[in-house]
Amino acid sequence: MRALIGLDLEDVRGLLGPAEPPYRARQLYEALYRRRIRDLAEATDLPAALRRKLAEETSLGLPHILERYESADGTRRYLLETGQGGSVEAVFMPEESRDTLCISTQIGCPAGCRFCLTGLMGLERNLTAGEILGQVLELARDNGLDPHSRRLNIVLMGQGEPLLNLPEVLKAVRILADPRAVGVPERRMTLSTVGIVPKIRELGQAPVRPKLAVSLNGSTREQRSELMPLARKYPLEELIEACRRYPLRPWEKLTFEYVLLKGVNDSPEDARRVVRLLSRLNCKVNLIAWNPGPGLPFETPEPERVEAFQAILRRSFPTFIRKPRGRDIFAACGQLKRASAGELVRP
Repeated sequence: MRALIGLDLEDVRGLLGPAEPPYRARQLYEALYRRRIRDLAEATDLPAALRRKLAEETSLGLPHILERYESADGTRRYLLETGQGGSVEAVFMPEESRDTLCISTQIGCPAGCRFCLTGLMGLERNLTAGEILGQVLELARDNGLDPHSRRLNIVLMGQGEPLLNLPEVLKAVRILADPRAVGVPERRMTLSTVGIVPKIRELGQAPVRPKLAVSLNGSTREQRSELMPLARKYPLEELIEACRRYPLRPWEKLTFEYVLLKGVNDSPEDARRVVRLLSRLNCKVNLIAWNPGPGLPFETPEPERVEAFQAILRRSFPTFIRKPRGRDIFAACGQLKRASAGELVRP
């Protein structure tokens, strides 16, 4: 049965066919994404006969919440059963002036970063555009979020390497950004990648795209390759050159993310090498003190060490220390991992 969530306006027109007037496609499209219906019976601007036909031949394809974990800081971590089978995780992070959803683009991840729990899963499969969108719609419903009335940020930083599922990711982003649909502006969406150089170039050519964040995590090619096995295919020099050539929009900066691992990549020498690497780029840096996970052979650096690293970088470009959210429920960066099907790693 065909899922409706994930169809763009052109897809909806094709689904309804020439027998229906063009405005019916717009009505259904807006009902799915702007009004976020949970049942076709709620699409009351459509004729009853059309609603019955759609109910017989299609499904909405929304995910089902299997588990919900609440953090002391208000963060919520979700295990969602997808419409196509399998389960994936997403995170809701409330803040005073905005809310943020961290969503997944794959089940598992092929990057194998040694400091990341998700990397231990390996890759099960890519998510469809509908499964990516479904995470946003379900978490928005469960938390009463409306991007048309309050600022909502979406970060494609959950499970998976988004650039290895780029067609589905970009389709989801187009629907998310469409003011007739979900209505989250491009500048409120960020995609994080380990640095798939050819796909960075492809992303830069997309007419509708999220902001780009690159996981750096190392100050030399050797260090980065050791920590991020997938990065071995794309030498650090090639990655930096791809970033230099990336077509930034007038309001945009590149973001680099750097996970600090105690005694591994957090020295003043590392910081000075990062400054030299990024010196020709219009960028900012987010520093993340490593979020611990069972079975991973690293330690979190002391706050003073993180602040000293920041002090060196911020002389050259904006540098921020990202506050961990939901660490007590394993919802922070690098902690999303199921222990087995239907079970979450518990703190």
